[in-house]
Amino acid sequence: MRQKRQTSASGDYRIIGGQWRGRRLPVADSPGLRPTTDRVRETLFNWLQWDITDARVLDLFAGSGSLGFEAASRGAAQVTLIEAVKSVSQQLQKNIGLLKGQNIKVVTHNALDWLQTQHIEAYDIVFIDPPFREGLADKALKLLDENNWLAVDNQVYLETEKEWSLKLPANWRVTKEKTHGQVCFRLLTKDIA
Repeated sequence: MRQKRQTSASGDYRIIGGQWRGRRLPVADSPGLRPTTDRVRETLFNWLQWDITDARVLDLFAGSGSLGFEAASRGAAQVTLIEAVKSVSQQLQKNIGLLKGQNIKVVTHNALDWLQTQHIEAYDIVFIDPPFREGLADKALKLLDENNWLAVDNQVYLETEKEWSLKLPANWRVTKEKTHGQVCFRLLTKDIA
């Protein structure tokens, strides 16, 4: 009888659009790491197509970096990848080297702790794709809201398990929402006066 392979992500994924379209990037072997699927990324970047050029992008819980690298490939001015696991962060740094990505930086840090630090810039687009079923999505939204991380014209992508119950802070709204398999993904915005 064949043994079932463990479900940690290893292998690679493909950038689907922009200057690095078709390039494959290796993924660190880490439990629970799952790159956002091509189908979901395609939908997301169709939603963001008019907002991505020259945007300042923050990819929290970066993991494989599939969202951040896709944004950089499509013309984002700056992409910051936040990843807590050192081996995963090192793979992200290697992938930046493979692409010669001048507009991408990696910060090895716990995303929630990092959101509580001092900052001098606001982000136009934020990707939140945390490990599922750990309550991290609610905490990340709360910290983004309270600590002024968002630019006036902001887009926040949130990917969660389908059964997760969305509770938005005041002045936030859902602009797009879709489900694919066991994943629900949304585009949110915070209304900033």
